[in-house]
Amino acid sequence: MEIWELNLRHLYAAMEICDKGSISAAADAVNLTQPAITQGLVKLETQLGQPLFERHPDGMTPTSAATIFVPRIEAALANIGSTRVTMAQLRAFLSVAEHGSYPTASAMSGLAQPSLHRSVANLAIALKRKLLERRGKGMALTAQGRALARLFRLARAELAAGLSELEALKGRETGIISIGAMPLCRARLLPKAVAQFHHAYPESEIRIVEGSHNELIEPLRDGELDLLIGALRDPPPGDDVQQRPLFEDHPVVIGRYSHPLQGHRPDLEKLASYPWIIAAPGTPLRMRWEQMFESAGIACPDVPIECGSVITIRQILLESDFLTLLSPDQVAVELEAGWLSAIGEPPEGLHRIIGATTRAGWMPTAMQRAFMAMLEAAAKN
Repeated sequence: MEIWELNLRHLYAAMEICDKGSISAAADAVNLTQPAITQGLVKLETQLGQPLFERHPDGMTPTSAATIFVPRIEAALANIGSTRVTMAQLRAFLSVAEHGSYPTASAMSGLAQPSLHRSVANLAIALKRKLLERRGKGMALTAQGRALARLFRLARAELAAGLSELEALKGRETGIISIGAMPLCRARLLPKAVAQFHHAYPESEIRIVEGSHNELIEPLRDGELDLLIGALRDPPPGDDVQQRPLFEDHPVVIGRYSHPLQGHRPDLEKLASYPWIIAAPGTPLRMRWEQMFESAGIACPDVPIECGSVITIRQILLESDFLTLLSPDQVAVELEAGWLSAIGEPPEGLHRIIGATTRAGWMPTAMQRAFMAMLEAAAKN
């Protein structure tokens, strides 16, 4: 099932029943009658396909399903932040926020435009916030709208993870892992872990989004990605994310085969006399490259081309005397084929940490924990 079929008030009631141990106590907390809560709970359990509570004369005891699902409900409702929000409003607002206009949101979601307008307007009234403003022919989020969209995305991610865990409880290991892949991990680490994971969980779905750290960090914060894999940042990008080291990468100087410096073990002054193609300032690799020259008291050489794409870098190296700094893993095929050559190794101690970045407080599903374990095992081999 999809999370949009759920009723937020029913989820709120289930959370209160789990906390207070009875329907009567939960009724006071959610401002619903006991019959209404009873009917809502029955509908929720029917939708989920398994009971959340064992009924006793003196109260309600959570089942293993509730033990799994209720923490997801708590996290989702904490992000939503108001009991006045309905699931229809959450869905409508996210659809408009993510597609930029009511016509596009309608076409992509299947919801009628009048329904979208009504739901978003009622949400703004309920929360007493201006969420959208018209810009040209489209709609743009206000600052309050952007903040709310992030919280709603995180709520959506929590509920989706909860449904995945409940399916696993039934014996169906389904679910989605969304991975942000930065350049280095695509060469060896990620393919190895993904192949092993797919073999173990054939019914799961893996989404890999390629990009730079700057392109991927906000989707991670929004809950659209579960983790990023690549070079860790120093200092970390904020208290809202956590970085987990996996291994040290030691980049080397790379040039074309038969480069004028090939086989000469050149010093840094000689390397500085050639043009370089390197990643943009602020990236770990660029910082290490600058450190390589600055620590020796040598001015950094010219960088006529800034690029983080290994495919583009490779082609430019093949057709010029440019140099670059890359991990051997990133161009292993080219080195083995004799297209490119390791010109020289950087000074001792020049390395970068490759690892996984997740949201602070992220609660991975069992399947996601299994993937992380496979990722760590792949990093050691």
